Amino acid sequence: MINLDLLDAPYPLTTDQIAFYREHAYIKLKQVLPAEVLQHFNALITEKVVALNTMHLPLEARSTYDRAFLQVMNIWTKSEAVKRLVFSKRLARIATELMGTEGVRLYHDQALYKEPGGGYTPWHADQFYWPLASDHCTTAWIPLQATPLDMGPLAFSGGSHRLSSGRGLGISDESERKIDDLLAAHGYPQIIEPFDAGEVSFHAGRLFHRAGPNTTDQPRKVMCTIYMDDAMRLKAPENDNQQADWDTWCPGAKVGALIDTPLNPVLYHREG
Repeated sequence: MINLDLLDAPYPLTTDQIAFYREHAYIKLKQVLPAEVLQHFNALITEKVVALNTMHLPLEARSTYDRAFLQVMNIWTKSEAVKRLVFSKRLARIATELMGTEGVRLYHDQALYKEPGGGYTPWHADQFYWPLASDHCTTAWIPLQATPLDMGPLAFSGGSHRLSSGRGLGISDESERKIDDLLAAHGYPQIIEPFDAGEVSFHAGRLFHRAGPNTTDQPRKVMCTIYMDDAMRLKAPENDNQQADWDTWCPGAKVGALIDTPLNPVLYHREG
């Protein structure tokens, strides 16, 4: 029987790591999860992705968005075993300390599986989709295997959370072109690196990021947990995507009020 106690054990962050995240709005952290834990959840999450995936068109018949990945969300509501990872206090504490909040709630989880031959993920910022009243939100991007460059690891534009332009663009070929031009014009760097097994990244909701295509013969398997400040309030939606997210991930929440629904539990709160 695998020991999953590490999922609740603290991961020691340095002051330099916290400062890096707050300056650049992303960070990659080594050795967050050991190999046996990754293998355990790789099998569990893959089983659920296969069972719950609703995209069955061939790659060539799909949109750019749908070629980028198979996307299955809120697996924690359908699997107690996967919930153990999504509710990890280790990961939730990292998110809390990086953002400097008192705690974090769950926004939602999502598996992102980039199939062999799967296309690129265009530049975008997640908060285009999120009806959240502050920027205290972050995504843990958890590869379930080592992810070399030809598998399409997540890439970041460090510091681009400060860029005001390009905020009205969802994931599309248009967002890839326009945001790429904006980043170049304003001198924001692009950081494209492989992920070791056990390495986990965190990126803020306003950070522009993308991923290349998967040119290997193996799927790129990733699990994400999206965290928000445990004091997060709902804002009035600014587009149809934010309305859909409100209806789906925060049902029953009220504009201007604390997002405290059964789908948004507190995952970690600082002691004292």
